[in-house]
Amino acid sequence: MLPEKEIKNMQELEFSIFCIENIAESLKKSADQIYVALTEKSNILHDYIVPEYEMLHTQGKEYIVNDIIEVMKERGVEG
Repeated sequence: MLPEKEIKNMQELEFSIFCIENIAESLKKSADQIYVALTEKSNILHDYIVPEYEMLHTQGKEYIVNDIIEVMKERGVEG
């Protein structure tokens, strides 16, 4: 598990929102449900998405969404 990181700039914030909205669309859930899944039901936002921003943001939308959904499955988190 990666160390927990807070969002430190506008790019990371925008990327986090992008991830939440696109995962929600893919899973046919609300963005609110996905935000809760990534923050309250797990800590995927701060211990995976934000620390891996530099690598993830260079990938395509489909890769990013599928990668994070896979992390959610591995950790037993539902949207």
